[in-house]
Amino acid sequence: MDRRDFVRIGVAAGAAVGASSASAAATAAPKAAALDNLLEAGVREQDAAMAAGKTSSHKLVTRYLARIAAFDKAGPKLNSVIELNPDALAIARERDRERSAGKLRGPLHGIPVLLKDNIATGDKMSTSAGSLALDGVRATRDAFIVERLREAGAVIIGKTNLSEWANMRSTHSVSGWSGRGGQTRNPHALDRNTSGSSSGSGAAIAASLATLAVGTETDGSIVSPSSSCGIVGLKPTLGLVSRSGIIPIAHSQDTAGPMTRSVADAALMLAAMTGVDSDDAVTKESQGKVADYAAALRLDGLRGKRIGVARNFFGGSTAIDAIVEQELAVLREQGAILVDVKVPNTDKYNESEVEVLLHEFKPDLAAYLAGYAPHAPIKNMADVIAFNEKNAAREMPYFGQEHLIASEKKEGLEAKAYREALANNHRYSREEGIDKIMREEKLDALVAPTGGLAWLTDYINGDHYGMSFSSPAAVAGYPHITVPAGFARGLPVGISFVGGAYGEATLIGMAYAYEQASKRRRAPAFPGSVNIKA
Repeated sequence: MDRRDFVRIGVAAGAAVGASSASAAATAAPKAAALDNLLEAGVREQDAAMAAGKTSSHKLVTRYLARIAAFDKAGPKLNSVIELNPDALAIARERDRERSAGKLRGPLHGIPVLLKDNIATGDKMSTSAGSLALDGVRATRDAFIVERLREAGAVIIGKTNLSEWANMRSTHSVSGWSGRGGQTRNPHALDRNTSGSSSGSGAAIAASLATLAVGTETDGSIVSPSSSCGIVGLKPTLGLVSRSGIIPIAHSQDTAGPMTRSVADAALMLAAMTGVDSDDAVTKESQGKVADYAAALRLDGLRGKRIGVARNFFGGSTAIDAIVEQELAVLREQGAILVDVKVPNTDKYNESEVEVLLHEFKPDLAAYLAGYAPHAPIKNMADVIAFNEKNAAREMPYFGQEHLIASEKKEGLEAKAYREALANNHRYSREEGIDKIMREEKLDALVAPTGGLAWLTDYINGDHYGMSFSSPAAVAGYPHITVPAGFARGLPVGISFVGGAYGEATLIGMAYAYEQASKRRRAPAFPGSVNIKA
């Protein structure tokens, strides 16, 4: 079984579901032209407006909440926000009082942020991973990255829907659906899928329902929905940001990361999220390796850079390949040196990745529940499985829980099968994978299409898979940033930059230079469907 069945989603179109209702919703939607320029703006622009007294954090939050009501809960009904923070306006008022007193917490002071609903917040919101088993369960404290965001001045306005259990529940899952949150829609075509598992974060940022959002990724769950929704997504090096307080799949690959409308916003948000966490030992490895990501935002970020075009990740779609080939010309125009390469050994960790994820999921979930939700009615994987069986009508109307059952059957982390699979992953994705090709070709980065076009949401057959560039960096634990590269048949296409461990600053520089030279992102118009022949 291919690893993509578990943690991310791919490329091709499937059977349409709900197209007529989507069209009706789009007709009822407010016009996309009504988008407030300040809500579409980035961190620096909003901060400048607040500093000049042209707006305030309270006004920004109020306007985003109104937009959520108009576009997420009514109109096109994107269904990307699973819960709103009842204290958001009060927090925004406090940030405004602090600003008036000359006390700025950090670079995100007063900036509205959405969090994926697998990230713990010690407030009045639930942290559920989209599961009804955790509906109403509040975490005992903030995840470390939430602490960091609050310290930087961010205003957490709500949580986003996701593929339930971060798409680690079924072999036939539908991305963007959860028992608690329902189905999230793609704002570029309401009958099409957002991909996942950070589905709500992708749709919400594309639709300008907040300034910034946080997603999480095990394999593709940041970069794939970012590409499908036409935004920027940055998956950091494993350990650059803490994993503490995030409902897990697997500690050897899990990470949170920014999902934004611009590379600049991703850089600023990443800077706010990093830090050594005493509860997450791997973050100690980032000491001395965290860069000035804002300083990396240079228009000449591509000049002289030697980039490997990963040709073994082309060929999934002629339409996407044509778009990306055009964008390679932009890289050359900006001074990059392109070399055709093949990332080696990518076929040698298909099965071992799955083995590792299944082994780690059970103990990692139990550890999260004990540490952040000891009062929850479920304590472990067996409890989740039993809850789903008891509540099958609500939790399993479309697909089952094959992965949960498979994980429950696995031995502990001392098992020979697990240790050998993990060693295999690291060998072929790192030293005999990305590291090997970058060393031999003297590369600064790899580039390829992020993945395929958004497919029609299909509750009968589940997600439709195809080629994706997410796995090499995901399995290696290396950084990966996707940037909007244009549109094919009316649907967003993303281009990916992948590098070695802690190479975020270099990737950000290249991605920013490309973005500023190309400017391919555009706001969605919320059509019910798109003409794929166009």
